[in-house]
Amino acid sequence: MPGRNLEAVIAATREVGDMAMARWRGEGKAVDVWNKSHDNPVSDVDLAVDARLKAVLGAMVPEAGWLSEETADNEDRLSCRAMWCVDPIDGTRDFIRGRPGWCVSVALVIDGQPELGVLYAPALDELWVAQKGKGATLNGETLRASRRMIFDGSRVPADSLPKIDRDLIMVTKPNSIALRMALVADDRADLVATLRWGFEWDVAAAALIATEAGAVVTDAFGEPLVFNTPRAQAFGVIACSPGIHRAVVSRLHDRAATIAYNA
Repeated sequence: MPGRNLEAVIAATREVGDMAMARWRGEGKAVDVWNKSHDNPVSDVDLAVDARLKAVLGAMVPEAGWLSEETADNEDRLSCRAMWCVDPIDGTRDFIRGRPGWCVSVALVIDGQPELGVLYAPALDELWVAQKGKGATLNGETLRASRRMIFDGSRVPADSLPKIDRDLIMVTKPNSIALRMALVADDRADLVATLRWGFEWDVAAAALIATEAGAVVTDAFGEPLVFNTPRAQAFGVIACSPGIHRAVVSRLHDRAATIAYNA
């Protein structure tokens, strides 16, 4: 199933990415924006991309379930071996502010694990593709993830660093968590780590891309990620060089302890 659909998935992702790109920065057309909840913006472009992807991908694999940030969840997906896991525009804040750090994220999950992953960031002219067991590419070039072995001095996409992380080096941070993980896959960053509940659609495609490039991807406790779960969430995500994974888990534990102490 996955191999047969890869080129079609890429084409569908490109189509909707270009559709969104035509509205980026307005391009003479107003973008309607509102908050789904506190500080959680969405635009009419997110919804248009979601609808188009659901129609095209749903026809491609009719038996697959559907999980998307912009579609009401349906527990019927839990009985499906295959599931599309989609974020129509990951990094909506960058999209609506005219910044380039957004992408369309599409993954096909089978038996709880991503089998295909595509990220398309048209404002950056970047197409990231992975197929389980067959590696990952950026614009057709094979990716090799960070191989850093020393935690101190690791590159992390960030706007600022808390005191506990001042031994790290900041690099450019796109709003999209998927693109931040992809930076590890392309050896432009050594680690990405979060300490909050995150949704499967945010990371499914990027997790496969990073893993196929040679990175380690886990939750904040260092445990493997599983997809198509009832809550469709995991606590935190780590994408990093294998050589520093243990140190990253330890640092997250220390950071969590500091937050709890200061609360």
